[in-house]
Amino acid sequence: MTENKPLKRHKSLQPLSRDHHHGLLLAWKIRTGFKKEVEVERIKVYTDWFYTTHLVPHFKMEEAHVFSILPEDHPLRMQAIDEHKQIDALASTMTHLENTLVKLADVLEGHIRFEERVLFPEIQSVATAKEMEHIDEIHYEQNLEENTIDEFWK
Repeated sequence: MTENKPLKRHKSLQPLSRDHHHGLLLAWKIRTGFKKEVEVERIKVYTDWFYTTHLVPHFKMEEAHVFSILPEDHPLRMQAIDEHKQIDALASTMTHLENTLVKLADVLEGHIRFEERVLFPEIQSVATAKEMEHIDEIHYEQNLEENTIDEFWK
């Protein structure tokens, strides 16, 4: 029986994978807030801060420098961009906050899993060494500065 070993993430994509970890933590924090019956407005304030500070720059970097390795009409690239738009729309929604935030957590987690398990391996398999080097050169690793004003998830 052959064992399917996970594809080792190219070093140029590793900082993006670490960013993804923080996105998964956002989904966890949203869900934990609701389990602890935290006021939805408190969760929304934190989510808005995280979205603006971390997700928006991350999405821009991916779309400009990572997804562009694939052709514009590549279905995986199109799916990733569509999911970014869906996350943007959810983050901007100011009505039905509890449902919206729960959906945001679900969509964000699903999107990150898609990028890690499907999109990044595809990009790694077709990218040239020069393209990966370019990602390495332009990507800055976000040192996550946590917003500790209201740690509602603790």
